[in-house]
Amino acid sequence: MSNAIEQIRTVELGTGGPLVGVQGFGAMGISAAYGETDTATARDTLAATVEAGVTLVDTADMYGAGANEEFLAPFVAAHRDKITLATKFGFEFRADDPGHRAIRNDPAYIKRAVEASLRRLDVEVIDLYYMHRRDPAVPLAESVGTMSELVREGKIKHLGLSEVTGAELREAHAVHPITAVQSEWSLFSRDVERSAVGAAAALGVAFVPYSPLGRGFLTGAFTDASKDLSSSDFRQVLPRFTGDNARANAALLAPLHTIAADHGATAAQIALAWVQQRAQAHGLTVVPIPGTRKRSRLLENAAATRITLTAEELALLEPIAGQVAGDRYSDMSLTSVGRES
Repeated sequence: MSNAIEQIRTVELGTGGPLVGVQGFGAMGISAAYGETDTATARDTLAATVEAGVTLVDTADMYGAGANEEFLAPFVAAHRDKITLATKFGFEFRADDPGHRAIRNDPAYIKRAVEASLRRLDVEVIDLYYMHRRDPAVPLAESVGTMSELVREGKIKHLGLSEVTGAELREAHAVHPITAVQSEWSLFSRDVERSAVGAAAALGVAFVPYSPLGRGFLTGAFTDASKDLSSSDFRQVLPRFTGDNARANAALLAPLHTIAADHGATAAQIALAWVQQRAQAHGLTVVPIPGTRKRSRLLENAAATRITLTAEELALLEPIAGQVAGDRYSDMSLTSVGRES
């Protein structure tokens, strides 16, 4: 019997973008944010991405203050011709002041940030370079114009934006084609459907949902972050995952578990299948980037790309987001919906 892993199908990431697996990999948690990491297990999980055809690998300079990019560098070097590498700028951090955080979109900062990411990742070019968060004080034309200069200089191939409104996406796209928009999108978080999704569909921009599993809450991995997770896990400060909010939100998952049982699947797979089917619902390319530290979970997630939910099942899941208690972050000012409210 063959032990070969079935690879997921591929899609074009936006108009003229690279060909990638229809599900990507969010690398933040492999070495940052969710407590201590077992390095050997994490590296084995990274190897499984290539085996499964999960070729869009996503990081950012702020994850571990650059450490996540450095952690990925050996993997990138070994598989450079097989993966599409995405990273981001926008959160300024300082080695001498771990608590410092500022949003920087100015041209001088962007130029410094890309050089630092190229160095940490040990690559000559970044396939997809995102503005991680928007600083409204800096005109988009300046920021995107600088990013387009980096394309001409051969330092990046494609441009992306994260947590932007539909109007901001249209404004940026008029300066230089945007390949992908990355924002939170899941059964628990659908505020991007207000404007960003429609604009992306109209412009031929791909959508890359981060936290498509509600940071693990939709999978049942934890029920209350303050009780179930380590003190170094940043989910403890996210409003919807602790106390009364967590209890109320856990009760919303009954339809998810029912549908999973009917499919002989996990709750995670049904949640991911729902996100994948947003492509048909909204008429655009959707490549979610769930993250995990375990090979078994990565393969489980990839298998979700082969699940199709019925209209009746989708209807059962439809009301969930509107009933979620608590915001995505304690401070929503850096999100697209924060600028739309």
